[in-house]
Amino acid sequence: MYYDALKTFVTLVEVKNFTKTAETLRMSQPSVSLHIKNLEKEFQTKLFLRSPKLLKITPTGEILYDRAKQIITIYEQTKQDILEQHNSIKGELKIGASFTIGEYILPSLLFDLQKSYPELELHVVIGNTREIIQFVRLYQVDIGLIEGQTNEKELSVHAFMQDELFIVSSNNHKLACKDEVTVADLQNQAWITREVGSGTREYLNHVIRSNGLKVKSLLTISSNQGIKETLMNGMGLSLLSHSVIEKDVQHRNLSIIQLKNQSFTRTLSYVYSPIMQDKKNVRLFINALNNKWPYKAQSTK
Repeated sequence: MYYDALKTFVTLVEVKNFTKTAETLRMSQPSVSLHIKNLEKEFQTKLFLRSPKLLKITPTGEILYDRAKQIITIYEQTKQDILEQHNSIKGELKIGASFTIGEYILPSLLFDLQKSYPELELHVVIGNTREIIQFVRLYQVDIGLIEGQTNEKELSVHAFMQDELFIVSSNNHKLACKDEVTVADLQNQAWITREVGSGTREYLNHVIRSNGLKVKSLLTISSNQGIKETLMNGMGLSLLSHSVIEKDVQHRNLSIIQLKNQSFTRTLSYVYSPIMQDKKNVRLFINALNNKWPYKAQSTK
């Protein structure tokens, strides 16, 4: 069984250093080298190009890397499934979530899961939509929650919630005092937005294009909280999820800009690799997700 060797190989590809791989896996450096040597012998190919300053994976190494990730995932899933036959929800569940979902929507569901299944170890990774899709594709998480779109044909994507967004500003912004604004009022405004790869940024780009808006300036901040703090200091407009701004609007830290005859709604989705769909903890999470927001659950895309 080459499981240990494949795990060593995958780690070495990702950290790009024999010493760090040995430290990560708590083994000796000669053992790392032996695992790689055995794999190269088994597959009759060179997996790395090595020099004193460079460790570069070969084209055949790239092929093995993708397959090895799948093999390791299937192996660990099999161990997990056998463990779960004891009818107790144990083991771990790795969840990837985009910033808006991970910081403002997911926490209440995590609380419910931890309360109902105290032996279930929950691990949450937060990134932008593009990063979460990559984590799912590389099996770094079991399931991902995204606010943007994906064209990844190898992944299964399902909608679970409708999310409303609002244009917001500081209370002192000249548009904040208006009961209703038009598209013309939004011309030549300064905007603050998330980074490229974010679902929120993608949606703002859509709004700007579809309304033919001219942008005076665009400030990018890779944090919802950072955007809100910048708005509160009197700078520009932003388009943010209701879940992100709800408390700030209630506490009168931010103002919603009401746009005439327009509303902004998008779909939030969960995404996973098909080999994960039979994993018990993944099924449990999906059921909990749809039970939490049953009236918003959608059919498969």
